[in-house]
Amino acid sequence: MLENQKFETITDRLNLIRGELKRTGLDAVILPRFDEHQGEYCAPHDERLAWATGFTGSAGLAIITHDQAVMFVDGRYTVQVRNQCSSEVFSYQHIFDEPLENWISANMKAGQQIGVDPMLIPSLWWDRFAGGAEEAGAALVATVGNLIDAVWSDQPDKPLAPVMPYSIEKAGKTSMEKRTEIAALLKTVGVKMLVETQPDNIAWLLNVRGGDVEFNPIPHSFLLLKDDGSCNWFVDSRKLSNDLSEYELENVETADPASFIGSLEKLTESGTQVLIDPLCSPVATRSAVQAAGGVPMMEQGAVTLTKAKKNDRELKGLRDCHVRDGIAWTEFAAWLKREVPERAKAGDPVRELDAEERILMERQRQKDFVYPSFRSISAAAGNAAMCHYAATDASNAAILPENTYLLDSGGQYQDGTTDATRTFAFSQVSPEFKRAYTAVFKGFVALASLRFPKGTQGHHIDGFARRPLWDLGLDYDHGTGHGIGHFLSVHEQPQRIGKPHNPVDLVAGMVMSIEPGFYLADQYGIRIENLFEIVEEDDGFLAFRNLSYIPIEPQMLNMVDLTRTELKWLGDYNTDLKRVLGPELSPDAYDYLLSCTELAE
Repeated sequence: MLENQKFETITDRLNLIRGELKRTGLDAVILPRFDEHQGEYCAPHDERLAWATGFTGSAGLAIITHDQAVMFVDGRYTVQVRNQCSSEVFSYQHIFDEPLENWISANMKAGQQIGVDPMLIPSLWWDRFAGGAEEAGAALVATVGNLIDAVWSDQPDKPLAPVMPYSIEKAGKTSMEKRTEIAALLKTVGVKMLVETQPDNIAWLLNVRGGDVEFNPIPHSFLLLKDDGSCNWFVDSRKLSNDLSEYELENVETADPASFIGSLEKLTESGTQVLIDPLCSPVATRSAVQAAGGVPMMEQGAVTLTKAKKNDRELKGLRDCHVRDGIAWTEFAAWLKREVPERAKAGDPVRELDAEERILMERQRQKDFVYPSFRSISAAAGNAAMCHYAATDASNAAILPENTYLLDSGGQYQDGTTDATRTFAFSQVSPEFKRAYTAVFKGFVALASLRFPKGTQGHHIDGFARRPLWDLGLDYDHGTGHGIGHFLSVHEQPQRIGKPHNPVDLVAGMVMSIEPGFYLADQYGIRIENLFEIVEEDDGFLAFRNLSYIPIEPQMLNMVDLTRTELKWLGDYNTDLKRVLGPELSPDAYDYLLSCTELAE
């Protein structure tokens, strides 16, 4: 009945959802911005939150009742959500400061039922929301099927990108070596089977890559790893080539993804422990294990933790691709600094989409580049105050000499993944901007040059990056650092640096970003970001070793406010830039590099 109808407005879609609520006897539905793998990036088929609300950010959720629609986002999206979701239809909450469970407890009534697809919500979230419902006398209900799928008439098909083998030369270890290592860890804690639903973990474990999600070389699939190293891989066979000898499938049994939950229940022996990640696996997996009489061990996945510590071959690939990425960045920056004033004077200014296209073009000139690791944040003036801004034809602002510009951009290379941010100015900046930029730089250097003992976790050191901003009464509402994959996800679990508690020790071999910033709504955004490898020094302490080779524009710094240590760090960094990048740059880009280093001396 819905196939021939077109629903053009969000109000139309909310009415469809409310009709489905009435048909199923539910009083509300929770819409996470998740697919079945709880990933940050979703295929078009899984963009249910965007379809229902218009919100296109990478993190958030909504609850829709018969008479209310509430959006929950973090500080990165407070501006975007108001631009995309009309206040006439939606109200807004901060996902951390005003969490959904509190809203449920305060707004739902006794006897009411709140539906949620159990494949689209992790166990930790389920427990939080169920607790809020219990306080209100309401109940969280696992839906059979998905309410959005039932009314989304032109929903795209599930992705079917080919799954490609990933060579041992680049991976560094065979799949069997990895599986044997993980299986040994399972045995030590008495776990018979591990549930793995994160596509990047599975791609790493089986030495494959895919393309089911934009910017991420991963295939959608599920996996069950047993304590003997054998596994069941639930992947659509249409993604595999006819010649299976190309893949490392020794002791790997393949099956259709639709059979995943049923197979998990059948393979779970009564009384045995099954390892499930409480934050990254759907609650449906826990329910299946419990239904079979198994004992869910709700802990962070062993694959996640093992993958985070890169092997020697992975580290070499990451180091190598960052040199090529640095060449692309420096060539881009030289072009930008030349073209912005010239084209503005000619009445044809460089625009955000022009710059985004240019950084892509520079990367395409580099060996083994595949595609961007995320949609570049190409943001002029006030647009840069939106941390996850994405330029559109409608918003495509001019990059003018009197304004500042921010580019956050990364690449997927066959041997690694990159991510960096730089802020640019084309004329004299205000004293306030300079003060903030200097504070961001000081925080960046404070963390980049930090030595810390083993056992340190990300939340222990987050304040080092924020202290210079705090001294000015300023702060930023996003994390300071995240893990990064090896030709995998640009945001990789489990390590991160931020204010929230994250009980993961930082260890040698992890690769992380350091990216403090400051944002003034409607005026400008500042961020400096490099990637770093964590290394162990001779005395056993840990430190960050730089991977990114991109000039840091010094003319926005108050040099007199920099300490001797900060000046030395910048001088050493600039020396490395000239040594590593200098021989590879065009004359124009080399001149730009020299201009940055000379100003800093």
